[in-house]
Amino acid sequence: MATIADNLQAVRARISRAAQAVGRDPAAVTLLAVSKTHPATRIAQARDAGLRAFGENYVQEALDKMDALPGLEWHLIGPLQSNKTRLAAQRFQWVHTLDREKVARRLSEQRPASLPPFNVLIQVNVCGEASKSGVAPEEIASLARAVAALPRLRLRGLMAIPEPAAARARFHEVKVAYEKLKGEFGFDTLSMGMSDDLELAIAEGATMVRIGTAIFGARRKEKTAA
Repeated sequence: MATIADNLQAVRARISRAAQAVGRDPAAVTLLAVSKTHPATRIAQARDAGLRAFGENYVQEALDKMDALPGLEWHLIGPLQSNKTRLAAQRFQWVHTLDREKVARRLSEQRPASLPPFNVLIQVNVCGEASKSGVAPEEIASLARAVAALPRLRLRGLMAIPEPAAARARFHEVKVAYEKLKGEFGFDTLSMGMSDDLELAIAEGATMVRIGTAIFGARRKEKTAA
C-alpha cells in the first residue's frame, strides 16, 4: 500500500511534468495539502514527508489540529461564516474564500497586531450559479479595491473551483482576470486546481494547487459544523 510519502512524491512529479509541459518552472507552483476531515496523525505523516502548508474547510475542526501540530501554515479553504472570523483571523495564515467586504472588514479588525498581515484570496464564482460561493468575474475589481484598502490584510490574488465539465475554460477565465488586475494589486497567487485537474490548472497559470485525495486518499465523511 502506498504511503503518504509515496503519494506526495507522485503528486510532486505530476506538478513538475505539468509545469515543464507548458514551459513553467515547477518551483513556481506551491502545493497546498488539503487535510480537511483527516486526523492530525495523518497530517503529521505529510509534515514528516516535507509538507508545511495545509488546507482546512472548517475553522473549528482545524483548531485541534493546529494545537497538536504547531509550526505549520494553515489555509482556510472553505466558506467563512461571519461568526467564525475572529478565530480565523487569530489562528490561520491564509483564507482562500473571501467574497464579501463585510467579512474582509471583520478579518481586518480582528487580526491581532502581533501577527503578520492576514493573506487573503478572493474567491471567483466562474460557473455563475447563485448557490455557489464567490464573486462574479466582473465584481472582482471592486471587492479587491475595498480589501486592498484595509489594514492587517494582504490581498494575494484569486481562487476558483470550476465545475469539472468546463474546467479548462473556467481556469482560463480566472487567469485572464488575474492578469488584468495583477499590476494594480500586486497579485502573486492564483489558487486553482485539485487532484483531478491540477495539470489543466497549471497549464492555465495556477501558482498554487490544492491537493487532498491524491495525497491522503479518499476523505472521511465531512462534518457539517463550521
